Amino acid sequence: MSSIPFRFDQVGSLLRPARLKKAREDFKQGAITEEALTKVEDEEIIKVIQKQKEIGLQAVTDGEFRRRWWHLDFIAGLNGITVYDFETTAFGITTEAQGTFVSGPLSFDSEHPFLEHFKFTKKQAGEAIAKQTIPGPNMIYLDSFILSKQYHEAPVYSDKKEFVQDLIATYQAAIQAFYDAGCRYLQLDDTSWGGLFDERFRELIGKNGYDPDELIQEFGDITEAVLAKKPADLAVTFHFCKGNFQSHWLYNGSYDKIAKRLLSIKAFNGFFLEFDDERSGSFEPLENIQDQRIVLGLITTKTPELEDKEAIKARIQEAIQFVPLEQLCLSPQCGFSSTHEGNKVTEEDQWAKLRLVIETAKEVWTD
Repeated sequence: MSSIPFRFDQVGSLLRPARLKKAREDFKQGAITEEALTKVEDEEIIKVIQKQKEIGLQAVTDGEFRRRWWHLDFIAGLNGITVYDFETTAFGITTEAQGTFVSGPLSFDSEHPFLEHFKFTKKQAGEAIAKQTIPGPNMIYLDSFILSKQYHEAPVYSDKKEFVQDLIATYQAAIQAFYDAGCRYLQLDDTSWGGLFDERFRELIGKNGYDPDELIQEFGDITEAVLAKKPADLAVTFHFCKGNFQSHWLYNGSYDKIAKRLLSIKAFNGFFLEFDDERSGSFEPLENIQDQRIVLGLITTKTPELEDKEAIKARIQEAIQFVPLEQLCLSPQCGFSSTHEGNKVTEEDQWAKLRLVIETAKEVWTD
């Protein structure tokens, strides 16, 4: 699977069409059945996969059209997890949100709904490769365990080590289950690493009795253990961004603190990293890469303005100072709709940006 990630690739989520949003709202209000909602989801996924193939993408996704959140829907389907509602101002806006906490022994449910969702995507993908995205294990470790008030009030595990063992086993089982369902391109989306370099989150982590610098090593160890049993012909990539909620972001800081540990994880075929603005910092931390690919997220999904092709090429030239061109690829910096609401861009903007990724990559790389 040396060609994954592809020279031009995408992160995963796509803007939800108005018809799908209406169906989801109707279902919430009790106006339509779950079967009726699923029918709309199916039809819209078929359309969006066809569109991805039409513009020339080699890896297609279901746009995450069946999800409310990019991460919570998967985590909620695991055994030992409870979901709760709350209000947040973390992204610079006041909004309803949901969180999770570990409420019982953690394990993978062999009937997890994402498995059937993937089979549907794979069938519709045809000759294209169906890409499956799931949140990485450290999302659960950080949000549902370390920083969880609910967990600390009613701990399930006698010690952290016991929890970490279950977390690893849960993800090993999930990876094998997706493989058995026919998945050959899996992506772990794991924004939790941002909490290890953002000063506000480092402080929060410290208040909860953990050392963020020690967690950098541990996050890496957990990820390596999760991937230790993956089938040889399963390509797995890692995606990191600093938060993406209705065009707002969460973390501040550069990759310097985490790059050495993160980029040393050899079991990943590639890393999708955000480089769409000055907050991303320089390309220098990429010097830590070994022989994996780096997918430069140079096209933003947060704003509608279409980037200048020559400016993107110039940025790729900057990156070449630290990583050989043959190890680089191009994509948007994140998905277009990490949550059901989507970013402040139109579907027209979305497809224009994806076309720009493809056109630029074809002019930069010969393969």
